[in-house]
Amino acid sequence: MDPMTQSAQISSSQGLADGQNSASKEPRPSVKDLLHWRDPKKSGLVFGVSMLLLLSLAAFSVISVVSYLLLALLCVTITFRIYKSVVQAVQKSSDGHPFKSLIEKDVSIPPETFRKHVDSGLTYINRALKHMSRLFLVEDLVDSLKLAVVMWLLTYVGAVFNGITILILADILLFAVPPIYEKNKTQIDQYVDLARTQINTTIAKLQEKLPGAVKRSKSE
Repeated sequence: MDPMTQSAQISSSQGLADGQNSASKEPRPSVKDLLHWRDPKKSGLVFGVSMLLLLSLAAFSVISVVSYLLLALLCVTITFRIYKSVVQAVQKSSDGHPFKSLIEKDVSIPPETFRKHVDSGLTYINRALKHMSRLFLVEDLVDSLKLAVVMWLLTYVGAVFNGITILILADILLFAVPPIYEKNKTQIDQYVDLARTQINTTIAKLQEKLPGAVKRSKSE
């Protein structure tokens, strides 16, 4: 083999390797990018799948939805397996199992990763428990009253909507509000600041009138 041919093969193999590395290093879309519709195709796909799943849960039970999804997945994989077997028999090829690379792939969870996520989740749980005990044991009367008002309002929400309906509305808002806010950020921020000022003023007045309320200004 002459040096020119060898160098050409080396450069082509390096180019192929660089292409594979660049493809593997291609950034995945973040949740923020999906909610802001940076890529309409990916955001539309995620929104459509999530809505289809929630609507299915609204019409059928969780067991039925999970069973249908797993059954559909099995139908796809079994059909593809039979198709590849027929093609290999006709072409007399020995490509082997079509899912060999996936079967040989290690899908086990490393203990370090599991412990890391457990520790992270435990931190959030302990923080939530501390905050809930603070609210229910009335460490701050105003904060406990806020929680009581929110729970009272949720009783009316629960009487009108069920859990799946709330999740469907939340899914729609998650994909609708961010792009609207991004286009009208200045006007929305002005109204939000105005509402926040009014709420803070009202809370300050309540803190002054409520007996036994803990003044945040004094504690700070």
